[in-house]
Amino acid sequence: MNEWPQGWTGDSRDGYGRGSAGRRPESARTMRHIQRGGGDNGYGGYGGGPYQAEPPMPPGMSPHAPGVPGQRGYDYDDYANDGYSDGQVYGGGRGGRDGHDPYGRSAPNWRRRLKIGTLTLLVVFLGVSVATYFWADSKLQRDVDLSKVIERPGSGSGTNYLIVGSDSRKGMTAEEKKKLHTGSADGKRTDSMMILHVGDNGSTMVSLPRDSDVEIPSFRGSESGNVFPGEGRRTKLNAAYAEDGAELLVRTVEANTGLRIDHYAEIGFGGFAKIVDSVGGVEMDIPKGFKDEKSGADFKSGTQTLNGEQSLAFVRTRYALPGSDLDRTKNQQKFLSALASQTATPSTVLNPFKLYPTMGAGLDTLIVDKDMGLFDLAEMFWAMKGVTSGEGKSMNMPISGNAPNGNLQWDRTKVKQLVQQLKNDETVTVTSDR
Repeated sequence: MNEWPQGWTGDSRDGYGRGSAGRRPESARTMRHIQRGGGDNGYGGYGGGPYQAEPPMPPGMSPHAPGVPGQRGYDYDDYANDGYSDGQVYGGGRGGRDGHDPYGRSAPNWRRRLKIGTLTLLVVFLGVSVATYFWADSKLQRDVDLSKVIERPGSGSGTNYLIVGSDSRKGMTAEEKKKLHTGSADGKRTDSMMILHVGDNGSTMVSLPRDSDVEIPSFRGSESGNVFPGEGRRTKLNAAYAEDGAELLVRTVEANTGLRIDHYAEIGFGGFAKIVDSVGGVEMDIPKGFKDEKSGADFKSGTQTLNGEQSLAFVRTRYALPGSDLDRTKNQQKFLSALASQTATPSTVLNPFKLYPTMGAGLDTLIVDKDMGLFDLAEMFWAMKGVTSGEGKSMNMPISGNAPNGNLQWDRTKVKQLVQQLKNDETVTVTSDR
């Protein structure tokens, strides 16, 4: 039996293989089998084929010298330093010694990723903010032109806003009018008027009763442009608005107080109720319950959350109150401050599902002067909130009694002192007895 593997003969031992006639080179050595994983393959060796060659030896090194893999003398330390490790041969495990991916991929740069992520969020935030600004600015109804107001007093320190709540039913359906107890009167009148002064010494909110006795001064018609001379005619303050709109109302307030109005803001019944509903209602503490059929008010004493319909009834009621219009103005101030305070919260400002409906409800029915910007509107809003938090003062225009025509007569001495303190942006010390 041939003791050599198939295709080998005894004569070929001195050659490189079958057909080799010459002698092997001087440096040739007999190749040994390398035993790797697996069983005997039937050829006296291990592995997947009939023959497994040893790795080539460095020139001049003995096959039995230490440091040659697969030969005697190759110890564990040599194997550990041969460039292989558990987890590197097949790309798995711990990776290379230097912490990099065995295929040359670098470790993730988390600091760079964090910077890119932060920058992306900032760009998105700025983009949304800019878009929101232009959207809200486009919805403002700048219908009041204060340049039509003539013979205006000089400016003082701080900013004065004239805030008006009208009984406008514009855009309301017949069902809404019935539900909100507004009636169906044509045109619009002022249900509430107040001056909000914003300065460095806190904000001051001064309500102007609609029944205040005032003189209608000379004025320029808002539609005709004609100048109508003053005739010394005295009437209720809300009559000025009914006669020629916002411009004549501003002219009348300035002429009777000597205080310059810088900005004008007006909201109607429908918009007021929608704002309240969009923020989920306004929490109010009502010390004493009251009921009024004309406004639809029916309140018990205690802390309660008012929806849009209830809120409108609350600020409109006067016949069920002991002080009539004077008590109503106090309720209006109290409510508006609470509304501003509860609207300017993180749950509303940071929640787009509440912020946009709230802004939309208010801006859709808000009428302002032509020079009023969103930043002015925000200043007015935050100042109203400040009054609630104790950073300002709320009061009625000082009243001395009733005029001969039955209207409420202002205390001229106190009014003059109050206006002087507001012009100079001083802390208001004047008080109203009612």
